[in-house]
Amino acid sequence: MRSILPARRRALLAMAGVCLSAVLGTAQAAEPLKVVASFSILGDIVREVGGADISLTTLVGPDGDAHGYEPTPSDAKKLADARVLVVNGLDFETWLPKLTKASGFAGQTVTASKGVTPRKFAGHGDGHDHDHKDDHKDDHKHGHDDHDHDHDHDHDHDHDHDHDHDHDHKPGHHHHHGDADPHAWQSLANGVIYARNVAEGLAAADPAHAQAYRQRADAYIAKLQTLDASLRKTFAAIGADRRKVVTSHDAFGYFGDAYGVTFIPAMGVSTDAEPSAREVAAIIEQVRRDKVPAVFVENISSPKLVQQIARETGAKVGGTLYSDALSKPGQPGATYLEMFEWNARQLAAALQP
Repeated sequence: MRSILPARRRALLAMAGVCLSAVLGTAQAAEPLKVVASFSILGDIVREVGGADISLTTLVGPDGDAHGYEPTPSDAKKLADARVLVVNGLDFETWLPKLTKASGFAGQTVTASKGVTPRKFAGHGDGHDHDHKDDHKDDHKHGHDDHDHDHDHDHDHDHDHDHDHDHDHKPGHHHHHGDADPHAWQSLANGVIYARNVAEGLAAADPAHAQAYRQRADAYIAKLQTLDASLRKTFAAIGADRRKVVTSHDAFGYFGDAYGVTFIPAMGVSTDAEPSAREVAAIIEQVRRDKVPAVFVENISSPKLVQQIARETGAKVGGTLYSDALSKPGQPGATYLEMFEWNARQLAAALQP
């Protein structure tokens, strides 16, 4: 009897160990994938593709300016705990390599813009004469042969932007992006590429949910493509001579290439790069000469310079555009799709005769 009891105890302990391992394994498998996105627009795309299978943190939140962002110690902690980091690339997040190194991040980095054909700045440094009108015909036939995905999916998703980052963006930090324009998300065709890259990146890090990531991406891409087709028709109906606007900085080049709109930036590539008095005078002269009908401020920068140009030229202030950041929840540009719809409506309304 003495020899039997220990055997039974050992069997019971072994069974308990198996059960505990199974419970712990299930809990670990059910834990959402920890993902960090560099800024709010990218964060929304990641949220759409990742759904409930991820736990998302966005470093530069709504209305935040990623050009002059100053990371905090809490950002380093969030990055250290993450398994995936999603970045724009194209030298947009110039502050991120230092943060990544300081945090000890050892996870997977996904570059959302991989595969995008970068737009080159016509005159990097001044940034004030980036005309797109010569490259566009009125029929706006911009092919997307490489990105045609016929997916008929509905995608309902809650968008909770829980970013409580009120970071200071200190003056004097000039962030040079090289010759490539990093604002590639301002093309919905590029947004399709972003969504695909995000889906594949999440799938590689979390194979158990790979199919779910790809299915969400398919549904989201269908929405992006539908909106893109609609906007092409909208802007094609506006006369080419009126498709000219002034914006705060050079962030809308990809939008201009897609829809045949000439954007005249009051500042250069970065919101930190203040133009000289001579450059401002040249912009004012160009607005008068080309009869530019409207000027727009941006949600991430001061409106003073654009308002000055409007006063001195008689151009109307068309409203606020969302360039490098989404709005806070409840405002017009709280998601990537809503941002695009809002910007397009504001532009089209201001450019109508």
